[in-house]
Amino acid sequence: MGTLAHTLEAEGISTVALSAIRGVTEKLKPPRALHCEFPLGRPLGKPLDADYQKNVLTAAFELLKQTEGPVLIDFPDTIEDSSDEALSCNLPPRDDTDQHPALAEAKALRGAYDRNLAGAGHTNVGRVGDADAIPELVECFIKIADGTSWKEAGIPTGNILEATKDMMSYYEEAGAELAGHTPAARSAESWFFKQTEGGKLLIAVRAAMKEAKVPFWMYITPMGV
Repeated sequence: MGTLAHTLEAEGISTVALSAIRGVTEKLKPPRALHCEFPLGRPLGKPLDADYQKNVLTAAFELLKQTEGPVLIDFPDTIEDSSDEALSCNLPPRDDTDQHPALAEAKALRGAYDRNLAGAGHTNVGRVGDADAIPELVECFIKIADGTSWKEAGIPTGNILEATKDMMSYYEEAGAELAGHTPAARSAESWFFKQTEGGKLLIAVRAAMKEAKVPFWMYITPMGV
């Protein structure tokens, strides 16, 4: 983003950036940046808090008054986050009869996902298919974990990385509904990989793709999983 900011400024377009990692911003030296010591993935600090987010944006846009840079200002608030602490929620009962545990689990979570969608009014599922396609995705991932080439597993659109994001979003949104509150940053992700059959399946997919020497195997799950 720092490089892009310099390019835009060279064309006469003023820019301001939101900084998440101060050391990186210091090295890139964008013309103007507001550093926010917030959990990664939450550049405006507090989800569902419009007033707080407006304050962050207002502070950022104030930097446009600075005509000479680089300018790097710290937002006054710091938000700590227990990202490694998994979300606390109970999974709904599932029908394991003649089904892979991850497939039965994904189907059992559909009600929670639908309730969350109705309340939030939006979803991050939809990169390769909607929620109806999640069971199909799970079946594709089961094939890959069992040794089928990812190219031959039937992933919709053929984009496995986007497919994994759909599955993670589906679980995390359902998990937030089951927990009954907005999770801390990455706590739903921790829950998915540490406590669900779906998370275990994606880890198995990553391992199978690593074994098959697929060059992008490490991107199947987030770094650190």
